Amino acid sequence: MGRVTDRARIRTVRVREGRLYAGRKGDHVAVEEPLDIRLNGQQLSLTMRTPGHDVELIHGFLHGEGLIAHREDITEARYCDGAVVDDGTGFAQNTYNVMDFTTARPQLLPFMSRSFTTTSACGVCGAESIDAVRKKSRYTLAEEWQLDPRVILGAASALGEQQPVFTRTGGVHAAALVDLEGNLLVVREDVGRHNAVDKVIGWALLENRLPLRDCFLLVSSRASFEIAQKACMAGIPLVACVSAASSLAVDTAREFGQTLVGFTRAGEDGDGRMNVYTHPERLDLAAAEG
Repeated sequence: MGRVTDRARIRTVRVREGRLYAGRKGDHVAVEEPLDIRLNGQQLSLTMRTPGHDVELIHGFLHGEGLIAHREDITEARYCDGAVVDDGTGFAQNTYNVMDFTTARPQLLPFMSRSFTTTSACGVCGAESIDAVRKKSRYTLAEEWQLDPRVILGAASALGEQQPVFTRTGGVHAAALVDLEGNLLVVREDVGRHNAVDKVIGWALLENRLPLRDCFLLVSSRASFEIAQKACMAGIPLVACVSAASSLAVDTAREFGQTLVGFTRAGEDGDGRMNVYTHPERLDLAAAEG
């Protein structure tokens, strides 16, 4: 199993209220490192991420790009033996920053016409169009349930209690899959909001839970196109974000029948606030009308 280092301690100089604190104090920061993703030995992507749950991350990424549909599409996932650095002791140390995935369908490789580089701030959007999502998506989004908005607010409150890296560093995003009773099924953190989403969708793929018809996605960030796109690809009918939604995320959600909720903030007394951008019919708003 690879090295997992999601936070690091550094020395800092602190200034408070215009005054220099005496001495230096250590501070925790979120780790950001590259991950070279290779498919059948060929480089596919280089992304910046927080180490940890890399197998889930890549499964989710490949699913979001439409390159795999099931866990059985991947026969092997391994950190490359050749990814080494000299640690000063005369021994080679694996960086755990290069992973090679082998597909069950080697013929997939000739259709890979591009490689791409991403940062922790921006996901890979493929053709960056709603039309591309339409062509790749295999699932229709469930319409047969309604959710009390208080379930979403309760989950948002619970998410804040399950972010250990954020608590120590303040430097990562979180994503969670939540069932219709408000239970957080899985929570993942990463410096990249899209990486956190890939990790939870990758978890669901490995657990044979796709499509996620009876869940919603909760993210501690804004909702941009790539998050709405990844959720559509996984069959997630509702996405709730703590911050705002972008115009293309709204357009994508509206087109595919996805409920998109922004500014999801839980209050101290169980109340809270949210903005519903698209398809409010999945929310039971009877209580709110009173």
